[in-house]
Amino acid sequence: MNVDFNKNSDGLVPAIIQDNSTNKVLMLGYMNAEALNKTIETKLVTFFSRSKQRLWTKGEESGNVLNLVDIKLDCDSDSLLIKVTPEGPTCHKGTDTCWNETNEETYGFISTLEETIASRIKEGDSEKSYVASLFAKGINKVAQKVGEEAVEVVIEAKDDNDDLFLEESADLLFHYLMLLQAKGFKLKNVVSVLDRRK
Repeated sequence: MNVDFNKNSDGLVPAIIQDNSTNKVLMLGYMNAEALNKTIETKLVTFFSRSKQRLWTKGEESGNVLNLVDIKLDCDSDSLLIKVTPEGPTCHKGTDTCWNETNEETYGFISTLEETIASRIKEGDSEKSYVASLFAKGINKVAQKVGEEAVEVVIEAKDDNDDLFLEESADLLFHYLMLLQAKGFKLKNVVSVLDRRK
C-alpha cells in the first residue's frame, strides 16, 4: 500500500474507522507509517496520538480494541478507510461511536419503514391507519395477508408484466415486515439467522 505520508508536514494521514458489520463510522484517528505497519502486523488498530506524541493502540487501557478486518486507500493516497470489528464502545466517553450513535445495523429505507409500522401499531388508530386496522384483527389476519401477497407474487412472476411483479413484491415485503413485528421481531433477526447459515 503506497500511502502518501508526505502530503502533510506532520507525516500523518487521517484514518476513518468503520464497523465491518454495521458500516457505521466509529471514529477518526491519525496514522503515520509506523502506526500503519503496527496495525497490519498486530491486527489491532494503532494510531499516532497527536496529544501524547507516540503510538497508541486503541483499547490499550480500556480493553476496547479495534480488530482489523480490512484497509482501503483513497484515490489521492492520503486517507485510509479501516474496517474493524470493535470490542466494546469505541469512544473514550463510553459511547459506541464518537458521534454518540448506537452501533447497530440498519437497512436504510427498510429500517425507516419498520419504525413507521411500529409507530402506527403503537398509535392504534385503526380508522386512519391501514397498519393499525390490520393489527387490530389479530396475528392470524396479518399472517393470512402475507400468504395472499406471496401467492400474488408467484402469479405475477409467471407473467411478463415487471411493474405488477414489483408492485406485488413490495406488498409482500411490507406485509412480511408487519408479520415480523406481530411476532416481536424485526428484519435484523432474520438477517442474523441468514448470517449464521453462511
